[in-house]
Amino acid sequence: MVDHTSTPSQHQQALVDLEGTFGRARFANRELSRLQFADRLLDLAADQSQLILDRVKFTAIYADLVDEFFQVRVANLEDQIAAGVTTRSPDGLRPKEQLKAVRGAVSALIARQDALVMGELLPGLSANGIRLVEYRELTDLERADLAVRFEREIFPILTPLSVDVGHPFPYISDRSINLLVRVRDPKSQEVRVARVKVPDVLPRFFALDDDNRFITLEAIIAEHLARLFPGMEVGQWQIFRITRNADLVVEEDEADDLLVALEAELRRRRFGHAVRLEVAEPVEPGLLDTLLRELDLRPDQCFSSSAPLGLSALWAIASLDEPELKAEPWTPLPPAGISTAEGGTVDLFQALRSGDLLVQHPYDSFAMSVEAFIGQAADDPNVLGIKQTLYRTSGNSPIIAALIRAAEQGKQVAAFVELKARFDEAANIGWAKTLEDAGVHVVYGLVGLKTHSKTAMVLRREADGIARYCHIGTGNYNSKTARQYEDLGLFTADPKVGEDVGQLFNYLTGFSHHVNYERLLVSPITLRSTIVDKIHAQRAHGPQGRIRLKLNGLTDPAIIDALYQASAAGVQISLCVRSLCCVRAQVPGLSDNISVRSIAGEFLEHSRIYGFGSPSTGGEELFIGSADLMERNLDRRIEVLTPILSPPLSDRLSTLLDLVFHDDQQSWILQQDGSWVRQHGPDGISLQSVLKVEAKSRSRRWLEMATDVSRSGLS
Repeated sequence: MVDHTSTPSQHQQALVDLEGTFGRARFANRELSRLQFADRLLDLAADQSQLILDRVKFTAIYADLVDEFFQVRVANLEDQIAAGVTTRSPDGLRPKEQLKAVRGAVSALIARQDALVMGELLPGLSANGIRLVEYRELTDLERADLAVRFEREIFPILTPLSVDVGHPFPYISDRSINLLVRVRDPKSQEVRVARVKVPDVLPRFFALDDDNRFITLEAIIAEHLARLFPGMEVGQWQIFRITRNADLVVEEDEADDLLVALEAELRRRRFGHAVRLEVAEPVEPGLLDTLLRELDLRPDQCFSSSAPLGLSALWAIASLDEPELKAEPWTPLPPAGISTAEGGTVDLFQALRSGDLLVQHPYDSFAMSVEAFIGQAADDPNVLGIKQTLYRTSGNSPIIAALIRAAEQGKQVAAFVELKARFDEAANIGWAKTLEDAGVHVVYGLVGLKTHSKTAMVLRREADGIARYCHIGTGNYNSKTARQYEDLGLFTADPKVGEDVGQLFNYLTGFSHHVNYERLLVSPITLRSTIVDKIHAQRAHGPQGRIRLKLNGLTDPAIIDALYQASAAGVQISLCVRSLCCVRAQVPGLSDNISVRSIAGEFLEHSRIYGFGSPSTGGEELFIGSADLMERNLDRRIEVLTPILSPPLSDRLSTLLDLVFHDDQQSWILQQDGSWVRQHGPDGISLQSVLKVEAKSRSRRWLEMATDVSRSGLS
């Protein structure tokens, strides 16, 4: 059993000392930290050692991140201000102060984005035969051809909407591209404005010919506005885009049916209030005033850009079939310990009876490991049941298909579908209904908690009784993101882990309280207290202590304070935090022994790894799982961490952490002043490049051994 005893009086005194000495300045601001990650993505887009389409891809990723930041985080700040909230954030800023700081940071990002796109990326694309042209650059013949295509392909879809007493300002959909046009009647001299939406059912970048020449759809529409207003005089026009509040608020304790309540809230989401207006330069002041007035926005909520609006549309350019202009795509490899010489997958249940297996995606194939695990369970006549959590999954998911197949064969199948997974709510509602229709027992969610854990359990009839086989991962059961996100997964037949996972599913699907978990750390029950206790245990070792964490986010004040106290005791603390980080690093007297880095590259670093201890303190305890060290993960979500107990697997995981903290090519180091500086070290160690080489070597050795075994069996 895990000992959850702690020393609250000592810890409380430590917090008083930190507050008295450093105050709120010991924390970085959460929102600004997110924007710093966006800036690191622009670093990648600006990296001239990258091929041009990869640079374009990172720009699209950056744009998606900033959009979501406004939809959720800025919207939340606006809501707080509207509600009169003046509570300070851990770093000491009130909502209005945070919003002001955010707007300054966003303005700086836009200036950098515009200079990069207009000064480097578009010229770079042009130099490689991919041109985004303006209308004035077209020949007369090309203009004539485009006019014909406009009539045939674009004009029938357009719907100009005028604004007058009988026609209120139209609804503007979230993140759509629009034109606001001033139109005058030459007879009555009446002037009106009209809105024209750029259809999102058509490609944003309109192909002119077969030579990779494109023009934006809004440029074509703007050139043919007279066609939309026959007999009228078309005056000035303004391209614009808005971002709306996309966060959902479901009163779960008042909802008779969570699914029905969430469906209703999804319908309301599209009418969320606007939180950002983007306008293309040059800006027409009169039309801008109209937009601000009609959308009920302040001037400080408006941002102008010389680059095309909605840069996430650059995904279409990044996806062009131009292999010489982008890095060779990585093909996930057959996982060692699982694959057969013929390219299939071994009997996973037999393999797990011999010991635990650890896979790392996308280096190891998701299809040949996780999907094969659920697929084999669905088709195995000795499997009696499957239980699984689903937070985000992909379209045409083989896992969903396997669960349905298992239910149709009479197996007991239970799926916990988290309907409240942000931006995947509609998809998850669809999956839940599909699974229910097939006879799967579906549970939708828990009141007040999101279920974020990545757990699956197979119940199999064997000679000595019912055996439990489990998978616990750091990433979603999603075959698409498994090719883009770096994640870890543990397969185990450990009876104690199986007992814990079984108890967790009973809590999720039944009516019971949490129990004392033997192996797993589960939030919001034991995870926070255990992590704090393990930090304090390393603190007791002083300079011999060591803590190594690889996370997506580290924002929880109590955890950060515990790390500061461990640092003051001399514990060496190495943190790899991909995105949100509220720790102050290398501050004298506060975090002298804390180093923080962020790694970004071809794959999104998504795994969570917790390491406590070193060889000098008796070895390193290692955990993987779904939880980051953020308030929401520790207090408002069901999360699971599992220990890695197999010596070969813990050695592999420890070596992985060694590599993470020796990377000097894909790492940004957090400075004392809160800035991030990219590493360009002499060792030339690129985490993801090394892991590719290691995966190839590991897979090759295993397949060679499997081939030898297969041949000896045949002989």
